[in-house]
Amino acid sequence: MSENVVHLHKHTNPPAEPTTGDTAPTVLTVVPDAPAARPAPLWVRSGHAVKTAVTHERTRSASRAVVRHGLYTFNGGRIAARRAWDGRTGSRYERMIRAAEAAGNLEAAEEWEERLQRFRAARHHRRMDLLHSPVDAAKGVAVGAGMSVGVLVALGVIMAVSTGQAEDVITPLAATIDFIALLIRIVQIVWGPAITIGPFLVLLALWSVGRKQHAAPQWALPANVRSGEGEPITPSIVVKALRDLGVPALARAIKEMGDAGASMLGPITIAGCGVEVDVTLPSGVSTNEVQSKRRKLAENLTRHEHEVFITIPQAARTVRLWIADSGALDEPIGPSPLVTDETMTADYKSGKAPWGQDLRGDAAALSLYQRHLLITGLSNQGKTVALRSLALWLSLDKSVQFLMGDLKGVGDWAMFDGLATTLIQGPTDEHVIQVTEMVESAVDEMNRRIQAPPGTTFPPLIVLVDEAQVAFMCPAKDEDKRPYGGSKANSRYFMAVRKIHNQGRAVNVLMWQGTQDPTNENLPKLVREGAHTRASLALGTESQARMALGDKAVDGGAAPNLLRPGLDRGTLVVASDGITIPAGQSSITVRTHYIDDDAATAITDRAKALRDGVTTLHAIDRGEEHDPLADVAAVIGDAPRVRTKDVLARLATRNAGAYGEWSFIDLKRVLDDAGAEPYKSDGVMVVSRDRVARALANRGTEGSASAE
Repeated sequence: MSENVVHLHKHTNPPAEPTTGDTAPTVLTVVPDAPAARPAPLWVRSGHAVKTAVTHERTRSASRAVVRHGLYTFNGGRIAARRAWDGRTGSRYERMIRAAEAAGNLEAAEEWEERLQRFRAARHHRRMDLLHSPVDAAKGVAVGAGMSVGVLVALGVIMAVSTGQAEDVITPLAATIDFIALLIRIVQIVWGPAITIGPFLVLLALWSVGRKQHAAPQWALPANVRSGEGEPITPSIVVKALRDLGVPALARAIKEMGDAGASMLGPITIAGCGVEVDVTLPSGVSTNEVQSKRRKLAENLTRHEHEVFITIPQAARTVRLWIADSGALDEPIGPSPLVTDETMTADYKSGKAPWGQDLRGDAAALSLYQRHLLITGLSNQGKTVALRSLALWLSLDKSVQFLMGDLKGVGDWAMFDGLATTLIQGPTDEHVIQVTEMVESAVDEMNRRIQAPPGTTFPPLIVLVDEAQVAFMCPAKDEDKRPYGGSKANSRYFMAVRKIHNQGRAVNVLMWQGTQDPTNENLPKLVREGAHTRASLALGTESQARMALGDKAVDGGAAPNLLRPGLDRGTLVVASDGITIPAGQSSITVRTHYIDDDAATAITDRAKALRDGVTTLHAIDRGEEHDPLADVAAVIGDAPRVRTKDVLARLATRNAGAYGEWSFIDLKRVLDDAGAEPYKSDGVMVVSRDRVARALANRGTEGSASAE
């Protein structure tokens, strides 16, 4: 057979479809321009490669099938042999005794030892009976045969008398002999095929046992068996998963206990969208050896890594496993009670914010009373929504005041306009400067409160900064060359936050911060350790997790670095005494409710209706000319009257430099001079909006008249 050869030069483009002859295949060859041989271009491919790939996949499937069915038979034999051995010996009882002793349950060990003694006594009686059984059997056969022959002869005599034929005496006996001969003949015919087929039947039985037990490696099992999605968690599955974890001491201990390794397990209980079980580890196995193999343990349990959580309870040498139902953590939780219950209000001191659900499916609520807060995580994981939902709940307590800085500036906090006393939004250095001065004004307010007479109570003041890493990394400096960002002793933002962390809690001035990607550069150690409540979304590394939550929480099992970025959006690991954490654990995982912008706006509208009206500042007054009476009118807003105490607080927040040191006497002097004197209402001194507005109007009229 001839071949059609097509010559292609190196610089010639290949034809779209090589020309093929009627009877011979076309072979593509390359003729190089230079004499030296060069490798063929990558585009010169034959269909053989594709065919080989397909064949290779089929070969692998066939190889897996051969290995699978071969091991089914082999391991089925092992299983059958073990069952036979257990049935004929006391090994099962001995394993149970060792397991009970390992667990320290001496009563159970004694009970199994008694059962073993009864088993051995019964086995001894059976063996003694077997010694006498041949003689007894021979005697029985002889007596039975004699009686049978006698019966047959008697039956023949009766037949002979009846028929008058003497030969009928042996007819029954001859018929019996013929029947026995027929049976022998049948056995002779069947015996040969039975000897041939019998081993195959035995192998088939062993294969069936192995197949039912899936007695083959995971990679060789069929796909539907190999996945194991949704497989229920049983004691044997947990024990096998621990045995195959790769911890030699643990594997040896379980092997010695045999199937009774389940004695290590506490009760498997339903816990939300999964199950929970405590595992008491045998001597020589530490809890961190199991914790460090979380992924392998999850895969042994036919779960993904994020579906298994390992924590350390109070009991010594014990780990607590929470194993989710397959795929359950990918399902969203229900809406927030803030959205569904329009009558809900908040109580800063004794209430708890409905934040979400824990892994058990129980409501997770957080107390915010006198606790500084830090939430961190990678970008776009739900940090702002988680932080905002706490502020939304607290806004429903009309006594709470807010100073807010959003250094992202995309409108995530815009609904607090008219609710927060100060709201600065933007990512530039100028916005950082404004936020820094806002925090410093809160420090001035804190100092004023500290110097108040003992027993004075103050309304909660929440100083909230979202995307705080922008402030820490800001390179701008003031006129005295002091940096706004950084973590040195002259850093203005850093020092203001530290002062609030040090003393603000006692007078209800609290610092809330949200930040990305915690490092020493964008979240200094002193700042992150000053927060009472620390929460983290998905992070990249364990070192970041330690920065976000602290060493104690991470050593106790907290692992925000194992959350899946994007898929576990809104899931937080929380370390705080303000949330109910299971005994013995240092953290809890919370799946937070998602509250979108429209729902958040509706909640803030309800919060505004509870208040007398708040004028929100969008910039900090830096000491420029100010008008005390106009500022009083601005902080009163739309409320008909405001307590003098609140007016002083709002003025200090509006312009700490001008009004931070003001007392009631200073306020009264300005109002008296303007003819808008404060007065008592329901026993407290208040400032009237109408009086202040009238004073401003009269002042404008007097100015116009004098000008004329």
